[in-house]
Amino acid sequence: MNDRFFLDTNIFVYSLAANPSGKKDRAAELVDHAIGSGKGVVSYLVVQEFFSVAFRRFTPKMTFAEAEQYLATTFHPLLAVHSSYSLYLEALTLSRRYSLSWYDCLIVGSASESQCKILYSEDLQDGQSFGNLKVQNPFAGL
Repeated sequence: MNDRFFLDTNIFVYSLAANPSGKKDRAAELVDHAIGSGKGVVSYLVVQEFFSVAFRRFTPKMTFAEAEQYLATTFHPLLAVHSSYSLYLEALTLSRRYSLSWYDCLIVGSASESQCKILYSEDLQDGQSFGNLKVQNPFAGL
């Protein structure tokens, strides 16, 4: 993993799962590698989606103090892509070309904009390519 890589929201959700599992271990490993290597990337959308899940679906729900800590220690070093006109144009192009959902287009567009080679996600087709970007399901085979 020498190139930049993008982590989709589900990686962060699984990394904090209440029940231990292979997905939790793999997700935590990816998050640790993303921060430790300095090669991991997320977008504003990943942060928004994560906190939406953490505040509504986690048991127990994430507290605001925990969220502030997670934002500072986990997302801050990874957050490289913000909302922009060019990102929305790229997402529209991807949507037209690949018939993906709008949010998936924003994720793919963000990963491409940040020049990532790999997009780790279980929400897109494992092995699918978008130019120089390749989707990998980190949980395949678990």
